[in-house]
Amino acid sequence: MQSYPTLTSENNPMSKDTKLGERQDEEEYDPFVVRQIAKPNSTTGTLIHLIKGSLGTGIMAMPMAFRNGGLLFGLIGSVGICFIYYHCVHLLVDTSQKACKLGRIPALGFSETAEAVIISGPAPFKRYASFVKNYIDFMLVVQSLLMLCLFQIFIASSLRDVVNNQQQLEWSTLTYIILVTIPIACITQVRVLKYLVPFSALANTLMITAFIITLYFLLSVRISLSDKAFWPEWSKLPTFISTVLFAISGIRYVLPIENSMKHPQHFLGSCGVLTKATIFLTFLYAITGFFGYICYGENTKASVTLNLPSDSRLAESTRLLAAIAVLFSLGISYYVPMDIIWRRLKHKVPTERKNVTQISLRFGILIALTAVTIGVPKLEPFVGLVGSVCSGKLVVLVPAVLDVVFRWPNNFGPYRWRLVKDCLLGLFGLFLLLTGTVDSVKNIIAIYL
Repeated sequence: MQSYPTLTSENNPMSKDTKLGERQDEEEYDPFVVRQIAKPNSTTGTLIHLIKGSLGTGIMAMPMAFRNGGLLFGLIGSVGICFIYYHCVHLLVDTSQKACKLGRIPALGFSETAEAVIISGPAPFKRYASFVKNYIDFMLVVQSLLMLCLFQIFIASSLRDVVNNQQQLEWSTLTYIILVTIPIACITQVRVLKYLVPFSALANTLMITAFIITLYFLLSVRISLSDKAFWPEWSKLPTFISTVLFAISGIRYVLPIENSMKHPQHFLGSCGVLTKATIFLTFLYAITGFFGYICYGENTKASVTLNLPSDSRLAESTRLLAAIAVLFSLGISYYVPMDIIWRRLKHKVPTERKNVTQISLRFGILIALTAVTIGVPKLEPFVGLVGSVCSGKLVVLVPAVLDVVFRWPNNFGPYRWRLVKDCLLGLFGLFLLLTGTVDSVKNIIAIYL
C-alpha cells in the first residue's frame, strides 16, 4: 500500500506562512519524479480503476433518478451533475499535486492533503488540521465499509433471485451471504492496486455487458412521451441530485489511484484519465436513465433490472452479471478503508509480523462486516445517510474549501471569480448535506420505528 507522511506544523514545509507561488525553488521540485512506487499502475490500469470506482449498481438506479427529475431536466441535470463531480475531483487532485510540489512531499492522500493545506492556511485554522484529517479518514472508512455490507446484500439477493428461480431452489438470503463471503475473502486479500486491475477490468466488462443487455430490452419497448414528465417537482429535486451524484461518486478512490500511477501527470488535463473516465461514465449514466424512464415511466423501480421481463433468461442474466461485477469490484472497494486503517497501525507491528497481521486484519474486518450484514439486512437507509453526508461534504464541500484555503488570500483570478465559484459549490454541498440527511433520517424512522 502507498504510505503518506504524517504532517505537523513543525515538520510541514508549507506551514512556514508559505503561500502559492512564494517559494523560489517551487519549480525545482517535481513530486512525480521523487515519488517512489514499488509496483506502479499504468495509465490504462488507472483508467480502468477510475471507471470501476464509479461504475457500479448506481447505473441501474438512473431511470429512477429520471423519474424524479423528469425527462428533459434529467438529461440536462445528469450531465451537469457529472460535470460538477468532475470539477470537484479535478479541484481535489490539482490541490493535492500543488500541495505536494509546494510542500516538497512526494504524495498525499485525501485526508493528508486537507491537513497539509490547512496547516499552510490562515493562522486561526491551523489548530484544526489534525481534526479535519482524522474526520475525513473516519468518514471514508465508515462509508466504504457500509457500502461493502450493502454490496454483500446486493450480490446475495441477486444470486438468490436468479439461482432459486432457475434451479427451483428455496435457499435463503442468509445462505447466499455466507456463500459469497468465501470468494470475497479471497478478493479482499489483494493489497496492490496493480494486481487489482484484472478484477476491475472484468468487473467493468460484466457491468457494461449488463448495461448493453438492459439497453436492448429498453429499446425493444414501444416508446411514448405522452405520460412522461419533462421537469421535476420541487420536492423531488433533491432526491434526483443525490441519486445521480451518489451513483457516479467515487472520490474516495481518486487520490489512492493517482498516487499509485506510473505517470501521474497523465491524470489531469483535457485528454487525461479523469476526463476520459468522466465522459464515458456520463454517457452511460445519461443513456440508461433516459431510456429507462422513457420505457417504464412512473413504474420505474429502484433498479431498472427489476422492470425487465422475469420470464426471460437473458433479462435475468443482467442481475447475475451485475452481481458478479460487484463481486469482482470489492477488491478496490476494500482497498481504501484498509489503506487508511493500515497506515495507522503498521508502525505498531513488528516487520516480521506485518504480512500475517494484514491477512488477519482484512479477514477479521470482513467477518465483522458479514455479521453486520446478517444482523441488519435493512442497511440501505444507513448507507444513504452516510452517503448523503459524504456526497455533500467529501465530494463537493471539502474540495471547494481546500481550494479556497490553498489560494488564500490573493490567488483567485480576475474579480476573484474562483472564490465566487468555490462559494457556490460550497452552498451546493450544504444543500445536498441537509436535504439528503433529512430524507435518510425519514427513511430510517419509517423502517425501524
